[in-house]
Amino acid sequence: EEVLRHVTEQLRWWPVAATPAELTDGLLPLSHTPLGPLADARTLAQIPLRDRLRELGFEFPLAGGDTRGTAPEVLLRDVAGLIREHLPVDDPLRPYADRLDGSGGWSPTLGDQALRGYLSGSVDVVLRLRGDGADRFVVVDYKTNSLGEQTAADYAPDRLAEAMLHSHYPLQAMLYSVVVHRFLRWRLPGYDPATHLGGVLYLYVRGMLGADTPLVDGGPTGVFSWRPPASFVLALSDLLDGCRP
Repeated sequence: EEVLRHVTEQLRWWPVAATPAELTDGLLPLSHTPLGPLADARTLAQIPLRDRLRELGFEFPLAGGDTRGTAPEVLLRDVAGLIREHLPVDDPLRPYADRLDGSGGWSPTLGDQALRGYLSGSVDVVLRLRGDGADRFVVVDYKTNSLGEQTAADYAPDRLAEAMLHSHYPLQAMLYSVVVHRFLRWRLPGYDPATHLGGVLYLYVRGMLGADTPLVDGGPTGVFSWRPPASFVLALSDLLDGCRP
């Protein structure tokens, strides 16, 4: 009833071609799907509101911001070098380096863009996962992309990795990781990136089927999990500041 009430209220502002009951039925499985190993198989419903930082807004300068005239030029293709240096060869997002620097036949158009001005946006939600040891903080982004025939197999990990690469979501995931790193660096006493950075979850909601969501290679369908090395997040944060390795 609570979800139905919220859906009915939001439809007044964001109308879609579905009834409140239909949308509620479609959203409920999202809250009850295990989120996989990065979240210790917890569901969103099991994570209290006090452990969710929703719509984390951010804005920070790129390579000097207003003073970029005195900072070295940094291109997006420079991120490719960091990917190859820090991500293991079997990392699902490592191939994104080719997209950034034009290797393997890809056009280098994106990689030739300079990092200038300011980067602003908001992270859908950051989850604080409490445990017996130190808390971990996980970036979450919701995606409604339609993949294939709308079966669970269409949202298996390998398909999600392809979808991430196709839509340039790896760049978004990397930038969001830097945002959370900087937030925790300023706000969390005793912050240790290797301990507290818990990774990234991209939730493809159409593949999340509730408690009965199938597991493929240990992960639930519809959930893309990625935990980059802390060294990569720190190096990327420095690069965005205009500090070349």
